Amino acid sequence: MMGEAATAMARTVRACVAPMALGLLAACSVGARQDTQREPSSAVDTMLGDEADGANWPLYGRTFSANHFSPLKQIDTSNIGQLGLVWSYDLPDTGSLYTSPIAVDGVLYFVQGYSILHAIDARTGKLLWKYDPQVWKVAGVKQRAAWGSRGIAWYDGRIYAGTIDGRLIAVDAKTGKLDWETQTTEGPNDGRYITGAPWVFRGKVMIGHGGSDFNPVRGYVSAYDAKTGKRAWRFYVVPGDPKKGFEDEAMAMAARTWTGEWWKVGGGGAPWNAMAYDPKYHRVYIGTGNGGPWNAKVRSPGGGDNLFLSSIVALDADTGKYIWHYQTNPGETWDYNAAMDIELTTLTIDGKPRDVLLHAPKNGFFYVIDRATGKLISAEKFVKVNWASRIDLKTGRPVENPAARYPGPEGAVVMPGPMGGHNVQPMSFSPLTGLTYIPAQDTANFYTDAGVDRQHWKPVMGRMGYNVAITFAKPPKPLPKRETFLLAWDAAKQRAAWRVPLPVNSGGGVISTGGNLLFAGSSEGRFIAYDARSGKTLWSFDAQAGISSEPITYTVGGQQYVTVLAGYRGIVDGSPWDYRTQRRRVLTFAIGGKAVLPPAPEPQKKQFVDYAGFALDEAKAGQGEKLYGASRCTSCHGVALQAGGMAPDLRESGIAGSAEAFAQVLHEGLLREQGMPAFPELTSQELEALRHYIVRTTRKAASGADEGPHDEELRH
Repeated sequence: MMGEAATAMARTVRACVAPMALGLLAACSVGARQDTQREPSSAVDTMLGDEADGANWPLYGRTFSANHFSPLKQIDTSNIGQLGLVWSYDLPDTGSLYTSPIAVDGVLYFVQGYSILHAIDARTGKLLWKYDPQVWKVAGVKQRAAWGSRGIAWYDGRIYAGTIDGRLIAVDAKTGKLDWETQTTEGPNDGRYITGAPWVFRGKVMIGHGGSDFNPVRGYVSAYDAKTGKRAWRFYVVPGDPKKGFEDEAMAMAARTWTGEWWKVGGGGAPWNAMAYDPKYHRVYIGTGNGGPWNAKVRSPGGGDNLFLSSIVALDADTGKYIWHYQTNPGETWDYNAAMDIELTTLTIDGKPRDVLLHAPKNGFFYVIDRATGKLISAEKFVKVNWASRIDLKTGRPVENPAARYPGPEGAVVMPGPMGGHNVQPMSFSPLTGLTYIPAQDTANFYTDAGVDRQHWKPVMGRMGYNVAITFAKPPKPLPKRETFLLAWDAAKQRAAWRVPLPVNSGGGVISTGGNLLFAGSSEGRFIAYDARSGKTLWSFDAQAGISSEPITYTVGGQQYVTVLAGYRGIVDGSPWDYRTQRRRVLTFAIGGKAVLPPAPEPQKKQFVDYAGFALDEAKAGQGEKLYGASRCTSCHGVALQAGGMAPDLRESGIAGSAEAFAQVLHEGLLREQGMPAFPELTSQELEALRHYIVRTTRKAASGADEGPHDEELRH
């Protein structure tokens, strides 16, 4: 059902909504322009849209198409064996490297931890400048969103980055001095934070935010003037309180797909990651977040599609006005956000070229969508899926398994789980092979809302455990084993071309090149080059640390370089990497490189603290176990204290032995500057319960009887 003109938007909205009966629409277009290609606004935009010139990697996905592909072919399948390390640069021991670098005119830029920007000479590895936005001073409770910044952008001589306290900052690319900053969120207590990369186009910089898993948040995306930081437009993902009116007709349309009083629990939809700019149609596409809370029966108790959750939404790049949308999960209830990559290309389908958008979100289906109209072309499972049997191509809607919505107290095991068939690690589309390369996984989760008071449930503002309205109960039987793999997917034929198993712990993103190569880092500490046509491993390098980052490739003085950041940031899956001993480095390679890393330290046996004389109270330890999960400690310190590299292993720290020191760190925020957030809301009784849980867990580990991941772990 397609509108014919933007000026007839209100009439089209009514036409779209009429048959929905509480929201049965998978896709709708309002004023979709068939061809509105414009001349680039500047030489900068020309460069950012140039797919043929691989000299620079200025954006998160390299160019506007966001394909994470480089045409460079100086390094190829025939000479990859000659690739060697040119230089390395050691980084401080604190801060996540769950991020992607960029490179422009021979300078490498990246962030570490809480958006601390670095500029390094890409040829020599010399630090040119560093800028610290001092997030720890102002973030408050938002410092607990410890993912770090996942990427940055270059535009017209400035480096743009978001911060978890909600700022968008612009720094002079030559000097490292702040040009401007603006607060994109609505204050220190609004529950929003930024981890995603900014997206730039035609004099604007666009940013979203996260937070709807943890707080009652209404998602939005905003665009700002790239020179001044003045806001140009904002698009809300979900409607607010109808009594206050709607910002535009799109929100009025969306409101008809919600029931109950959704605005009191936030609604969700935070667009925290994937976006793209389309020069041909002068549009931006945003991938929107899951529902807040996850449980649709609480969020929208009378049913409904809940637009624009879990959707690809096309907006006018100048105004932010709605053009079309495609919703992957109407009435989303599993944390199946659509915030994974949005990649733009042209495919030959039924003998004709089609401008398409490629999308492989958490829900396990690979989508090919027409960019002009928003119409679904095809969708097939790329991992194990049981929540739906297929996607109906006539309606664009999934054919769901009703049992997957956990209707009764027995709950349901659903595949994929909230970690998704494809998560935040970037995938890559190669126009040479026609294949999309996906860091994919088979996962499952047990969902139940048994014991949840659906009628009176309320989110808790500032609670950094999940505000999901789902009980994190143990499944009735063990979940299917998680399997992780690199998948080559033929989007035109909607089938797998090849598949290579990967370590269970998640690694970094993948890029493809004109040399028919794929580069990716592994959680085991290997930086690997694969043959893009077969998946065969052609080369690998011992990085001496796990890799969460996406590599990039670029040229300096006519020579092709490849750079990756090494230093593992485990989340909840554990890892062999220790926070204090693993190296965090920038590694840069080229053909003929002869540099070598210093010998890696020998693996150290865990030195568990001996809490001699500590009188353990099992009841307090049980309370502390629940609090450990609810307070989001797991995100950094790991399930059952088995830290994955982001933070110290508390079983070795001894911090729990002193009530005074423990309170200074957790309650007073003594180590905020080192990345340890403060928890001023914790009572003395709660602090004591956490101490007992740490002691109990440490003692069991020392005796060889690890507690294991059975506490209230985060399953995200």
